[in-house]
Amino acid sequence: MSTAMEAMYQEVILDHAKHPEGRGLVAPIPGNATGESHQVNPTCGDEVTLRVEVTGDGADGIIARVSWEGQGCSISQASTSVLTGLVTGQSLTVVGQMSDAFSDLMASRGKGLDDDACEDLLGDAAAFTGVSRYPARIKCALLGWAALRDALVRSGVTPLNLHNKG
Repeated sequence: MSTAMEAMYQEVILDHAKHPEGRGLVAPIPGNATGESHQVNPTCGDEVTLRVEVTGDGADGIIARVSWEGQGCSISQASTSVLTGLVTGQSLTVVGQMSDAFSDLMASRGKGLDDDACEDLLGDAAAFTGVSRYPARIKCALLGWAALRDALVRSGVTPLNLHNKG
């Protein structure tokens, strides 16, 4: 990865850490399927509580809103912010694909993904490619995604293709 690309990715992470999208838990809208999950990274103490609201049923369900509260390093907070922007308004099927692609990215050891379509699907989340070179930081980046998966399970509308990687 070029130095210019790494600098751009670092800027994306810092911007999301300073101006997090979806931060601040909000009361669920009546009628939406809602799930909430609190996750902690015991290695470093990062934590996040994430609430997800879904409209519709099954794989056709749409993520209507994600709100969260957390504390920890810029990587965990920025990753949860990026996740919020990516998944809001998406079908559960697409969210499952995003979750799998992000897990694969974190397993890439800094090489990124071979599939350009997966990197396009991830949008700003591709900025975390460099994080995958540092095993101690991977769990930070995955914290919000783990909370999302668990919150979807708790909501009762988990799509069949949402795997628990990472």
